[in-house]
Amino acid sequence: MKAHIQAFFESVSDTVSYVLSDGKFAAVIDSVLDFDAASGRISTKTADMLLAYLRDSNLTLQWILETHAHTDHLSAASYLKSQAGGRTAISEHICAVQAHFQQLYNLGSGFAPDGRQFDRLLGDNEILLLGGLQVRTLLVPGHTPADLAYQVGDAVFVGDTLFMPDVGTARTDFPGGSAQTLYRSIQRLLALPDTMRLLHCHDYPPAGRRPSWESTVAAQRARNIHVHDGISEAQFVALRQARDATLPVPRLILPALQVNIRAGSLPPKESNGISYLKIPVNALG
Repeated sequence: MKAHIQAFFESVSDTVSYVLSDGKFAAVIDSVLDFDAASGRISTKTADMLLAYLRDSNLTLQWILETHAHTDHLSAASYLKSQAGGRTAISEHICAVQAHFQQLYNLGSGFAPDGRQFDRLLGDNEILLLGGLQVRTLLVPGHTPADLAYQVGDAVFVGDTLFMPDVGTARTDFPGGSAQTLYRSIQRLLALPDTMRLLHCHDYPPAGRRPSWESTVAAQRARNIHVHDGISEAQFVALRQARDATLPVPRLILPALQVNIRAGSLPPKESNGISYLKIPVNALG
């Protein structure tokens, strides 16, 4: 059975969300909840476009998948589930990420860092059934400890692990990140057949190029500016660590992670009926 893939590009965070379907059942991968940091205002405009596509295509939402806990946008997983059903899923290693940020945000015993916020925790080489499709999980840590890629047919949704060849690879300076581990995860992806399509979660195009989010294993091996064929692990680690040392902290990392470790849910409302996002002061390097 052929997989249908529809991409949605959100230009504020340069994020690509996907609807994967067999023509009847669908999965949403890496959804976006719009957030204005200055006002603290949330909007569902981007997620509503996904819902409209599902309705117009007569698709039943079965899975809401995350490639990892994102630092650059808030997940709309909880909103999508409330509007269209489906089950949320992420890597089983999300627990390590949750434990770290439970401490950073001082969430205490009211937050359980055991993954229960998600409907399913996924290991390596698991098979998710999506209607008539089989979706295989590939553990690809390095950017974070909990990165997963999803393979269906000749396509792999690689999250932030790899970007377009002229952009390179994910940063590795987040808690639990590792340039060595990322290199090995990328080699796992690049060992797939040359014609395998790689679908990326972000694009940061150089001047003069329009946003794009699909490459191939062959293109990555030939032209990726960080990790093309012939780049050794030591060379990659030196390059990646030097580059990471120059990068600013992602603009939405502090609001995003306390939502994303909750599967897209806001923190519980307080006694005045308002939900608050914490901003720890002088807590990030």
